[in-house]
This record gives sequence, structure tokens and C-alpha cells, in this order.
Amino acid sequence: MNLQIFTDGAARGNPGPAGIGVVIYDDQGKVLEEHCRYLGTATNNVAEYQALIAALEIAAKYIPCRIELHSDSELMVRQMSGRYKVKNQGLLLFFQTAQEMLRRFQGITFISIPREKNKEADRLANQAIDQAHGSQGALLI
Repeated sequence: MNLQIFTDGAARGNPGPAGIGVVIYDDQGKVLEEHCRYLGTATNNVAEYQALIAALEIAAKYIPCRIELHSDSELMVRQMSGRYKVKNQGLLLFFQTAQEMLRRFQGITFISIPREKNKEADRLANQAIDQAHGSQGALLI
């Protein structure tokens, strides 16, 4: 099975309230799963990596599979593809966790896409923040 996965991490402020969104499609373009989660306070880059890790956790249900992962985070895509080194110590643990998780899959391709082509994952990431903070931006408890 081949999966098309779209991920996004959003932070309002950097750092600020953050959330993740993940959409997983099958070979025919049918949505298999959607996922969103509020992270609390985080940077945008941390949120992008958290979205990747969540996507890989969900995709593990479909093993064996190949993954085509789409993200508008050029930094994360280039780091995961080996084109950039991870110099930020705050991201290193997330990077290492994701690298370890990749071993489960038959293969993975990382694709950097423009933000406009990542609308569903972006919507989910922002939905997670909105649900935690309400429409007025106050944290709901």
C-alpha cells in the first residue's frame, strides 16, 4: 500500500499556542484518517516535527506501506531528506525519533509543497488551537 500524507504544524507566535494537523490518503486519494492535536506552547518548527511524528504513528497501522509525505515546512523536509543538518538542539530529539520511526516503513519520500497545497492539514492544525483556546483566543479549561 502507498500512503499520501500531508502534515502541518502551526504556532501563533513563535513560540505560542501550537497545534498539528495530519491527513492520510490511500492510493486512490480516499481519506483514510484525519488527526489534529493541541500541543500547548511550542515553536512552529517543533509543531512541524510533532506533526510528522504523529503521522508516522498513525501510518504504522498500515504497514507494510510506502509513504509520500507532503509538508510546507522546507526546514523539516530538507532535514529529514538529509539535505540539511539539524543544528538546533531543541529539534534534534524530534529528528532522531522520526528517523527511528522511518525504519518501520518500506520507504518514504519527503516532498516540500507550497502552503496553498496543504490546506487540509493547515485547517486541522489551526482547528486544534481554536478548540483549545476558543474563538476569542482564551485558553479553555
